[in-house]
Parts: sequence; C-alpha cells; structure tokens
Amino acid sequence: MQPVTILRSSLADCARPVVAVVVAAVLAGALAACAGITPSEITGSIGGSASAGPSGEDDGRRDADAWGERYRANSSDPQVAIHYAQALRAAGQRAQSVAVLEQASLRNATNMELLGAYGRALADVGNYQQALDVLGRAHTPDRPDWRILSAQGAVLDQMGRHEEAQRYYETALKIVPEEPSVLSNLGLSYALSKNLPRAEATLKRAAAGQRADPRVRQNLALVVGLQGRFAEAEAIARADLPPEEASANVAYLRQMLSQQIRPSRHPST
Repeated sequence: MQPVTILRSSLADCARPVVAVVVAAVLAGALAACAGITPSEITGSIGGSASAGPSGEDDGRRDADAWGERYRANSSDPQVAIHYAQALRAAGQRAQSVAVLEQASLRNATNMELLGAYGRALADVGNYQQALDVLGRAHTPDRPDWRILSAQGAVLDQMGRHEEAQRYYETALKIVPEEPSVLSNLGLSYALSKNLPRAEATLKRAAAGQRADPRVRQNLALVVGLQGRFAEAEAIARADLPPEEASANVAYLRQMLSQQIRPSRHPST
C-alpha cells in the first residue's frame, strides 16, 4: 500500500489521512472477500509497502498470461473469468479486469460470486455507484452474505456515507460476530467519522481476534497516535512486523503525527 497523506493542521482533519488506509482496508478487504482474495489482503496498514521487484512483476505477468489463455479457451466459465480478472488486477491492469468481469457477468447474470467480484472490481476503479448496484444483486435479503454486506459498507465509506456504511457492517456482524475483517472496516469507518475513541475500541476488538491480520494493528497504531499517545502507537506498530518493516512504519507514523497540532486551534468542519 502507498503511504497515507501527511496529517494536516489539526485533529479536525484527522479523517483525511485515514482515507488511504480505508482504501486499502475496505477495497482490498471486505471487497476482496467477494473475489476470493487471500486473507492476508484483508486490511491495509499505515506504512508504504515495497514495490514488487522484477521477479514479482514477472510472476504477475505469467499468471495473467496463463489465465488469459484459459479465458480465451472458455470465456463462459465464471471461475476462469474471476481468476483471470484477479491476475490482471495483480498485474496492474485494473480496467481490463473490470472489462473481463463485466462480460462474464453478462453471460452469467445470476452467479452471485461473479457479481461480487465484478462489484469489487468496479469499486477498485472508483465506479462506486455502479459497484453498489452490482453488489446489491450479489446476495438476497433472505440469504444475506456477510462478505457482500461488508463490501457494500466499504463502498459507502468511499462515497462518504459513513453512517450508512456502519449499518451494513453492523448487519454483517450479526451474522459473523467479532469477525476481524468486518470489525476492522467498521473501526476505520468510525475514524473517518472523526470518532477516534470508538474507532480505537473497535480496532482493538478486531486485533484481539485469533484470525486478525497483523495490519489491523497498524491501523490501530494510527488511530492511537492520532489521539496523542505516540509511545503506545509506536509499540503497537512494532509488535508483530519484521524489524525493517516495523521501523519504516514507525518512521512514517512519526512523520504523520509530527504535523499534528492541538485540535482546539481549528474548529471541525
């Protein structure tokens, strides 16, 4: 993930730097669950990630080429389309990924998994309203899917409709209580709503789960640091990362938080 933007002049602006964290968390997380992305991609972290090296880029291109051949041989197979779209996304070809899933969804209009993948891909390129429409068809009221509910909340957060998003997360949590990925997205949604204490409490619940991705704790570190508890934030950031990555995240956290001044100097907008 790319580093989030440096915190601006006051805590009243605290929601802005969290936006990039939420982009990773909700789009590569709740939305990714619809497309079968691995659990390690559930939540983003506060620091920048190293760019893929030449071997990683070569692997991504090889995967895209391999799935592309299978797709051309059998473009009506939903699973092949989903895997090909994932490979294209990993190779940085997000618009083409959307195009593949769009065509596949036209051929398989009732395939819920495919619609979920297509909705996620649309959100990934910023087509939020269309993503909402597609995701709304990816499950039914009598058989709700918690992953889709969380995905819908994710898109609403991107649209700035945080209260609506939180209702979707809460509904998902009724189906899967204490699910770390949903709690993480809910906590970040509270942060975007400038409710940092509630964001912290929710992210702590997410981090306490046995299946919590370590990057949940990096988001928790950010929220703790935004409240002025810098030493505690650094301790959280260092807890379960390799030393090099932990140092990079802590350095970035310090850079962000050094820009903060007392919130009383500027009213909330």
